[in-house]
Amino acid sequence: MGSKNKLKRFRENDTFNHVFQPTREELVNNNFAMKGQWRNTFFKNENPIVLELGCGKGEYTVELAKRDSNKNFIGIDIKGARFWRGAKTALENHMSNVAFIRTQIELIESVFASNEIDEIWITFPDPQIKYKRTKHRLTHQAFLDRYKTILKHDGLIHLKTDSEFMHGYTLGLLHGLGHEIQYSNHDVYRQEGSPDEVTSIQTFYESTYLAQGKAITYLRFKLS
Repeated sequence: MGSKNKLKRFRENDTFNHVFQPTREELVNNNFAMKGQWRNTFFKNENPIVLELGCGKGEYTVELAKRDSNKNFIGIDIKGARFWRGAKTALENHMSNVAFIRTQIELIESVFASNEIDEIWITFPDPQIKYKRTKHRLTHQAFLDRYKTILKHDGLIHLKTDSEFMHGYTLGLLHGLGHEIQYSNHDVYRQEGSPDEVTSIQTFYESTYLAQGKAITYLRFKLS
């Protein structure tokens, strides 16, 4: 994507009332006004809130929101020019149950209050295979601890990835920490019984992986 295109998308994001772009300083100093106020101030209902972390183009966020108008969905990514597409689609379809936030995921506890979130989707994250980058994996224990803070007691986490390594790493970590694994599948498109919301929604990159013959894995779990 050219720099002119990126700038155009950044400017357009600024005009969307469902896109939030807090500064790092605002979050670090705990001055983000929306924290703890998402239901009252933005969505204006008491429906469950579902996050997609590392949402990319926002395809999963938007498609999940289309399927369930009784839930609110928020896509989070540091690359605003990417999720511009999802934000634009939500606007064009007059979707009132969708929002996007441009921020780093490690600051998530400054974006949401304790017990404010009902579900989290992690879709096709960077597996960070190099050993030194373990702490950057979105299912590393440090991140799981952050999720536990903002999730309700029975909150669900979904991991969908083309990385068998990431799937196995997370599965082992969850077992070791004693968390509840509700569902695990190493190849959702070739095994019967896969959840509909896992197989009926495909991102652009997912379609590319499937065309290459890659298996798509899925985990659903709770943090104890």
